[in-house]
Amino acid sequence: MSAARGRRGGSGASSARRRATGRPLSGATSRPVPTGSRSGASSRPEPKRAARRTARTAPAAGTPRRPLVTGRAVLLAGLVLVLLLTLAGPVRQFLAGRAELTRLAAEGTALDQRAEQLQEQLERQADPDYQARQARERLAYVLPGDRLVVVVDGEAVEGDAGTVPEPADADLSWYEGLLQSVAVADGAEEPDG
Repeated sequence: MSAARGRRGGSGASSARRRATGRPLSGATSRPVPTGSRSGASSRPEPKRAARRTARTAPAAGTPRRPLVTGRAVLLAGLVLVLLLTLAGPVRQFLAGRAELTRLAAEGTALDQRAEQLQEQLERQADPDYQARQARERLAYVLPGDRLVVVVDGEAVEGDAGTVPEPADADLSWYEGLLQSVAVADGAEEPDG
């Protein structure tokens, strides 16, 4: 037992060089002393101090936990929502009015161009040369002394100005001519000619 006593802190020089845990100190005299601490006057270890940083712990039972959404945030969100709903109608009407103004401006420009075209057409129709040319082209009118050539069924027929010779089938009655034209259109018989 005496050997056990010597290890546990009995008298002797070896016990001065051991820690309280029983392990030998390794170079304890050569370690630097931290700043602000006492000089190494006491060889006893100091009692454990509170850690420098306090660990985060759950709040004490007496203090209420702060909610994620506060009453002020809910009130602010409600006011913003009411403001957006209030302004939605007028903004929509404003945008619709601008679109209508754009459409009406384009329509007005198109109508102005059409009015210019019609005015030019009126000025052209007031010209006698234009009137005569349109009468010849559209209505087949000719001036006295001019010769009119009309193509009927692929054959050129000549005549005096404004007159066209009568067709050869003038002896048929109207209903016979109708039946013959239906038969020709149906492909049943060849046209008489």
